[in-house]
Amino acid sequence: MKNIAKYIVIASLVSSAWACDDLFEPAIENIMDENKMDTDPRYVDQILGSAYILMPYPGVTGENNSDNRNDVATDDAVSNNIDNAYLTMATGGWTSRTGKSVDNWRDRNASIQFVNLVLKHVDNTVFANDEATNAMFRDRLKGEAYGLRALNMYFLLQNYAGLDASGELLGVQIWTEPYTAETDMNVPRSTFAQCMERLLEDVRNASELLPYEYSDAASANDVPEKYKAIGATLDGYNRVFGASTFLRMSGRIAQAVGSQAALLAASPAFSNGSGVTWETAANQAAAVLDHIGGPAGLAKNGHIWYSDSEVGNAPTETVSHAEVIWRSRHDENSDIEKECFPPSLYGKGRINPTQNLVDAFPMANGYPITESEGNYDSSNPYANRDPRLALYIVTNGSQLGINNSVINTGVDAGNNDGINKESGHSTRTGYYMRKLLRNDASPNPTSTVNKNHATTYIRYTEIFLNYAEAANEVWGPTGTGGHSYSAYDVIKAIRKRALGEGVEGGDRYLESIKGNKEKMRELIRNERRLELCFEGARFWDLRRWNSDLNTLNSTARGVSINGSSYNYIDVETRDYKDYMIYGPLPYDDVLKFSNIEQNKGW
Repeated sequence: MKNIAKYIVIASLVSSAWACDDLFEPAIENIMDENKMDTDPRYVDQILGSAYILMPYPGVTGENNSDNRNDVATDDAVSNNIDNAYLTMATGGWTSRTGKSVDNWRDRNASIQFVNLVLKHVDNTVFANDEATNAMFRDRLKGEAYGLRALNMYFLLQNYAGLDASGELLGVQIWTEPYTAETDMNVPRSTFAQCMERLLEDVRNASELLPYEYSDAASANDVPEKYKAIGATLDGYNRVFGASTFLRMSGRIAQAVGSQAALLAASPAFSNGSGVTWETAANQAAAVLDHIGGPAGLAKNGHIWYSDSEVGNAPTETVSHAEVIWRSRHDENSDIEKECFPPSLYGKGRINPTQNLVDAFPMANGYPITESEGNYDSSNPYANRDPRLALYIVTNGSQLGINNSVINTGVDAGNNDGINKESGHSTRTGYYMRKLLRNDASPNPTSTVNKNHATTYIRYTEIFLNYAEAANEVWGPTGTGGHSYSAYDVIKAIRKRALGEGVEGGDRYLESIKGNKEKMRELIRNERRLELCFEGARFWDLRRWNSDLNTLNSTARGVSINGSSYNYIDVETRDYKDYMIYGPLPYDDVLKFSNIEQNKGW
């Protein structure tokens, strides 16, 4: 079957290096032949901008509604929206036709088509009159394209890699040339290992072509030798690689994508056939972390990077929080608060954390609530807990909002904040999400207070956790594999940041298990669950770990509080099949293309 792709409809560029009043001819249709790229540098950047617009993150394509977060399809949360697509998936309605909430097959492949167009034409295009600046523009655009292609491949593998009927681990189709009118699209999927080889090669290419970070060079001496050798000036270098390019794909971002992909490939669900080892995954993460000095560089307030105290009211577009590797532009709004604040604060309360997640937070002394040394008090369950519980989840009696209003989630609440009120916006579990929300924002329609928000795509804590997981598997809890830090060192730093300096006797629980690889694995996975909650990680973590989805997700639980009485309740029964470790390819594409084999079970 052929695919006709003679003309490409181009979306508007979010951040362009060139301004123009009317790029397209005819402008009303926004259509141009791809060969126009050879003579119009603005068009090359517009094509690349279309790939950026299609990035697979909330907020990038207009879907910044927190109700779309996949946490509500895990044991961490439920949604109070009965029409939520993830709720449908989690309760037995996931098929190759209905899984639209996680289906990004077309966007990822469209984005790859855009970057392949750039790679095909960029060396034919003149971006500047002087040779050195022109060469730097070509390098940067090619580096961005390679990095974006790796990013898209990572998300394709996360969503669609899986076992065929014979048990072979397959990835997706690999496209390194743009489609044309003559392209045969009916080609089989490549193996997972082949896809990873392509992805890691793209990461290496991006890392070689791009600066590690974008910033203005202070003097001509700071211009890299390879560009000075061809006559690059300070002004020319800063024009191409300076701070104005800050939010684009960089060397640091490309290496972080490499870490994410390598961890996926080394994990139990993919390791048999990926060609990637735990050691490779650990080294990929270390390549990013070494730039900040390992655990010593862990951002002090990295676990609350999103809060009003950290974001502030006047962020610049060339500086990010020390925790953030990549983010969107800042925007003043109160959208996520409108979605997730309790009803009394003019919110819809869409994401309701589960009792399952609440119980995963340890005590303030670091011990799990199931350990006697933790001194957990079931009659006062939120006392003396890990401070992250109060930072990330609204429990009964929590204060929230610009007036620090007390939130009553119990059955005796005098408003719709209480559990299972008839408003449709009340909690189903006895909890509301606090993480990612700004306490100084208000969606009150009569006196709305908008504050700066940005979508964080990748942050350092995730890469630290990637390293800890991989390093523990290959070298054990305290092994370093030639690096200057171990899995134990990373987890110690993360927990010290969370629990504070005042843990009596130090982190005795961590010390008690640091010689046990299996116990350390459990702790690392739990720390990942806590640190990355409500960021869309756990849905995919459970799958790459090859977890028993129904054992972990069989019942999402909550608590019905009446005075001092805590009645733990079943909220939502989950229904996942074993084969749902791997997601389905879109039904229509498998139907159309005879050589595209569906994953086993779907």
